[in-house]
Amino acid sequence: MGFQKNLNNDLPVGVEGDFASTNPYHTLLVGEGEAKAGESGVIVGRFAWFDPDTGTVSNAKTSAKALIGFARRDNTALIVQFTEESSLKIPKGFAVTLYDGGDFWARFAGGAQIGQKVYANTMDGSVNAADSLPAAVDGASFVDTGFVVASNADAGALAKITKY
Repeated sequence: MGFQKNLNNDLPVGVEGDFASTNPYHTLLVGEGEAKAGESGVIVGRFAWFDPDTGTVSNAKTSAKALIGFARRDNTALIVQFTEESSLKIPKGFAVTLYDGGDFWARFAGGAQIGQKVYANTMDGSVNAADSLPAAVDGASFVDTGFVVASNADAGALAKITKY
């Protein structure tokens, strides 16, 4: 454990990938034990794709048949770098559960407003909030996840997302 570097005035609202409520949620139906983190692992708190042909999960869309889901923080991420103090990466080969409905915390680099649609970057699974489909940037395209922003967030902050 590293040395404490800051002190919060208020309790944090959550951690990306956490449940944001106790409302019902549901997972992708991929078969018990079939979804494993692919070669690059999986970053939680982002969207990821399950490839039914290989049984692997990746934050990048690798197949037209891949199923999209949200990678929830369920404490399967490991600290593997010697100097890391925390990690949101599920290592290659570890089981991954993807959710296609529920309420979660997600980090929005560009901020988010209540009611905006949630789009996933097909290169890294990062979340983006917008009223309409964002244009492709640096080779990355975006897909509508079906989730909607449920709380406001400044750039780089956490917001709730929801889908039922």
